[in-house]
Amino acid sequence: MMTRISRWFDLYNNGTDIRTEVLAGVTAFLATMYIILVNPAVLSEAGLPFNAVLTATVLVSAFSSILMGLYAKNPIVVAPGMSINYLFAYTVVKVEGVPWETALGCVFWAGAIFFLLTVLDRKKLILEGVPPMLRYGFAGGIGLFIASLGFQSAGFVVPLESGVLGWSKISASTLTFLAGFIFTAVLMVRRVRGGLIFGIAATALLAWGMEIYLGMETPSLSGGWWAAPDFSLLLQLDLLGSLRLSLWPVIFVFLLSCLFDSLATVVGVCEAGNLIDEEGDPRNLGKSLKVNALDVMASAALGTSPSTCFVESAAGVQEGGRTGLAAVVAGLLFLPFLFLSPLLSLVPALATAPVLVLVGVFMLKPLIYVRWERFDDAIPFFMAMFLMPLTYSITQGIIWGCLSWTVLKAACGKRGQVSLVMWAMALLSLLLLIDLERFVH
Repeated sequence: MMTRISRWFDLYNNGTDIRTEVLAGVTAFLATMYIILVNPAVLSEAGLPFNAVLTATVLVSAFSSILMGLYAKNPIVVAPGMSINYLFAYTVVKVEGVPWETALGCVFWAGAIFFLLTVLDRKKLILEGVPPMLRYGFAGGIGLFIASLGFQSAGFVVPLESGVLGWSKISASTLTFLAGFIFTAVLMVRRVRGGLIFGIAATALLAWGMEIYLGMETPSLSGGWWAAPDFSLLLQLDLLGSLRLSLWPVIFVFLLSCLFDSLATVVGVCEAGNLIDEEGDPRNLGKSLKVNALDVMASAALGTSPSTCFVESAAGVQEGGRTGLAAVVAGLLFLPFLFLSPLLSLVPALATAPVLVLVGVFMLKPLIYVRWERFDDAIPFFMAMFLMPLTYSITQGIIWGCLSWTVLKAACGKRGQVSLVMWAMALLSLLLLIDLERFVH
């Protein structure tokens, strides 16, 4: 059995082993498991039943991650994405007034078009048309984005009255975060196998101890540790109603958000983790995007917002994950929470914060390739990297990176460096900006 697993995932040639991949899968799951409770909380605001969305979230996350591991063989977790679930719940359903059944139908058609694009792109035009400098910007931006999430979930950085982010000052929570951060960083520097898992466990224990010592309200299982799955959202999407001409912009926004988020995450994680093929391109990008497209359709059928490749997958890569076995392990770990979801309420959000910050450091490795003296390269790189954390959106980083690359190269007489794909992505970015502005206002 072990030999078959090793051969299927080509562990030897990837310089890894089953133990390392399992540890990486566990780490990636621990970094992403928050979505099991957070996604239902967001979508329930749009009228979807909480327990049914939770069931759909677990099923989509398990199915998508396992498929990513078995087919694309990349160590990337796929699950219903944050930010796009807010777009679904608040903008499309609550503001635009689209019934959630119809919105699910829009998600399905976006996934179908996404899949068709990946099938037709046999010559890898999408990948080869994106310049390496922008790929490095995507990787760096995702790193800063992850680190920002870590600092904010720890309460180390908080919104100020002026509306900007600032330091929250010393408190029991920030001291706990710093202790967990230093402990985990030392384990990483000393290259302790499983160090990120130990860091998460240690930070969780410190957080529980802090809450008990300060007499704070601690999570409990008063409602029991077991809950039955709810399949009431299965196949509740409205496929025909979602094809109305007035809803095509909604489908378009879902399509580009899913495509851009997935493309940036896979490219970023692969570049940072040196998961590169013989041609110097991110490994199995086409297969990874196909998987994500299928998963978007599965999300709609099961009753949740679109799934996407999770940036927190980089935690598993940092732990040594090199193959799809890590994604399969992470996917399998979602399944027990069809029944054990109440247990997740016991895990403090603070537990994974130090790991997310340290993974952000790991994701910034491609910055060594930036030629800062070439401003027509460095400026688009900078736009892509810094706008992701500042706007809290991977999509915005891609939009402005693509636009700035295309405009600068064309204005400086270097149109030969702008591929047809980049012209197309710049046009799509403009259209997406127009649609997003309409939705926001």
